[in-house]
Amino acid sequence: MEVKLWNDKREREMYENFAELFAIIKATEKLEKAYVRDIISPAEYEAECQKLIAHFKTLSSTLKDTVPSIERFHDTYKMDCPAALNRLVTSGVPATVEHRAAAATSSASSASVVAECVQNFITAMDSLKLNMIAVDQVHPLLSDLSSSLNKLLILPSDFEGKTKMREWLSRLSKMGAADELTEQQARQLHFDLESSYNSFMAALPSAGT
Repeated sequence: MEVKLWNDKREREMYENFAELFAIIKATEKLEKAYVRDIISPAEYEAECQKLIAHFKTLSSTLKDTVPSIERFHDTYKMDCPAALNRLVTSGVPATVEHRAAAATSSASSASVVAECVQNFITAMDSLKLNMIAVDQVHPLLSDLSSSLNKLLILPSDFEGKTKMREWLSRLSKMGAADELTEQQARQLHFDLESSYNSFMAALPSAGT
């Protein structure tokens, strides 16, 4: 006796769509694993992934009434495709696109910190020129500069500006708030700031900024 999976054309289309959805999820899982294992190139991965995501979006839109939850569909048929769920449902874009976006965000963030460092260098040097040499005037400026330099991950821990600012902050912390730098100390600090600033600017191109 022949057993029919569907009673009419509508049901037949529904099951065919289910089969296609199942196939897309399985194919995406295999593609994600192949990409992670370097079996295919990023360009090949991205092209295929874009196709699968586009097909998935079209099909899931068609099936929104019969399959309101892709996760439930996945669990019902015991698919075991976590990478596919992440790519199709959670992310919606290929991993390569995610990586480029993350790199762009990181680059923008680095540019912002670079600008902050430059501003802090200039502010500290200008303040010394204006004879702002009291400890409670100098310390906050050097502290801000040191903090911004430490946020810039492209600079090594032994970068001249970092070490010199640490030395000056340590020296200032042993003085009273109302104490003032001597003329010699002020000249040395300005020299250290200028030298560190020049080293900072020189370090940027080699760091790819």
